Amino acid sequence: MLKTKTKTKKPGKEKIVKKAKEIKEEKKPKKQSKLAAEQAKEIKKPIKYFEGIGRRKTTGARVRLFTQGEKIFLVNEKPLEKYFPTFELQQITLSPLQKMNCLDKFRISVRVKGGGIHSQAEAVRHGITRALVLFNPDFKKKLKKAGYLTRDPRMRERKKFGLKRARRAPQWQKR
Repeated sequence: MLKTKTKTKKPGKEKIVKKAKEIKEEKKPKKQSKLAAEQAKEIKKPIKYFEGIGRRKTTGARVRLFTQGEKIFLVNEKPLEKYFPTFELQQITLSPLQKMNCLDKFRISVRVKGGGIHSQAEAVRHGITRALVLFNPDFKKKLKKAGYLTRDPRMRERKKFGLKRARRAPQWQKR
């Protein structure tokens, strides 16, 4: 007598397939009506700003110039006078705005990190300049001539092995 095998479905497999179909249906985005989509766009009006990224040595500064709102200057959530305490550093950061007579036209927000305080001031200046050029391309010629659009590429040289610093050799001793 020969035995024949009959294929039977596993009871758990049907449930798994059904569950997978349900998950796929949940992931599909629900279609919105045109009216609802237009209303959502009206509610979320983006605040218009011009962004420029300024760099110097190991410092990076992200500058945003807002055309609307209160005309204040914030650097890392602090007023300019608190973040850059000396008059010289404040002049460095504000120089492109003074050059273009735009001191009281923008609300400026800056995120800066890395490097020293002087390097940060120059990176902010570079970022403001780039943002001003986006705001008005006619400013480019005057700002480039002043030297504000050029990035200062000088970086610290890396330390080499066997030396104390990049080039400083250990002190030589005769005996």
